[in-house]
Amino acid sequence: MSNKYNKFITALFCTFLGGMLVVSTLLPDKEMSELENRYLQKPPKFSVETVTDGTFMEQAEDYVADHIAGRDFWVAAKAWCERLSGKRENNGVYFGKQDTLLNRVDTPAWEDTPAQAGVSAKQGLLTRLGFVDTLAGNVSVPVYLGIIPSSSAIWADRLPAGAPTADEFSLIDQMYFQSGASTIDMAGALAAHSGEDIYYRTDHHWTSLGAFYGANAIFEAMSLDPLDLDDYQKTTVTDQFFGTTFSTSGVRWVAPDSIDTYVSGEGLKVTSWFGSEPSEGSLYVDSFLEVKDKYSYFLGGRQPLCVIENPQVDGPKVLVIRDSYSDSLAPFLTERFSEVHLFDPRNNLSSVKDYVADNGIDSVLVLYSFSNFSTDQNLFVLGR
Repeated sequence: MSNKYNKFITALFCTFLGGMLVVSTLLPDKEMSELENRYLQKPPKFSVETVTDGTFMEQAEDYVADHIAGRDFWVAAKAWCERLSGKRENNGVYFGKQDTLLNRVDTPAWEDTPAQAGVSAKQGLLTRLGFVDTLAGNVSVPVYLGIIPSSSAIWADRLPAGAPTADEFSLIDQMYFQSGASTIDMAGALAAHSGEDIYYRTDHHWTSLGAFYGANAIFEAMSLDPLDLDDYQKTTVTDQFFGTTFSTSGVRWVAPDSIDTYVSGEGLKVTSWFGSEPSEGSLYVDSFLEVKDKYSYFLGGRQPLCVIENPQVDGPKVLVIRDSYSDSLAPFLTERFSEVHLFDPRNNLSSVKDYVADNGIDSVLVLYSFSNFSTDQNLFVLGR
């Protein structure tokens, strides 16, 4: 190559970088990325402390990356380059068969990991199970533990060959063996229907069909009559759902998912606590079908506490210690329980023991996806 050509390429590259810097600086900051369904980094605060501990530079790098002009294009371009180069993963998401995006699930430690330089201490599975056992010992009603495996476990045949991911079935079996609570075979119930659309292809949650099979596993464990799918009519409320796995992956070539419902919700009373005061809620919130976060159509999304009453059912009251999988499960639970109390320890730090006594709860269900149970830092609330 000639010296002139090298200079031309260098000048062109510098011009491009300079232009990107100017455009990115002039564009107004966005608070949230709807496509990625997350809040973007705010401008870093300069101080001696933030510079000394390194947080200023970390936040500055994240801020620049989050607010670069054409960010969505560059994220998608990176995923395309990964695919064209033969890689089958981007940002911890596998490009699976049948246009399925599957999260890589890391194997959690059994024992607590002590804090090290720059790394916080982490709770092991035994400590987390200990919180469940403490709850079982604190209340006078049955406590059930249900761990929901990920789509990467149930749809392992869709993973790229040799893709590393946790052996969730084995780990769940070990967790159940260690737990003093009654256990629910969610893995077996879902694996029996692995050929069906029981998870979204672009999201980590189970579909309403998957939640149906999960509900029947719960009813079986609690000696309640199972539901018959033939008694329900499926209604598709949207066919344009792109979930959180889609957002994380950078992939833009897969088709959207559909969100379906089976339970009408008529005659139910829903009370939501999005803040400190209760408000009238709904089993389904149609406004979320018009935005990116369509999964929040179920109950309106994350909230510290939600109570669903069904006066048409003469059944027990259940308290569900929940993560987001319970939102699409709740409609089916209302078919057998007169009251369903959904308690989220990520936002609700009150005593579970007192809640059970104060509200006449007949049974407690600790229901988590495998990934969330392995990482949630708020399970200590169960011991209160």
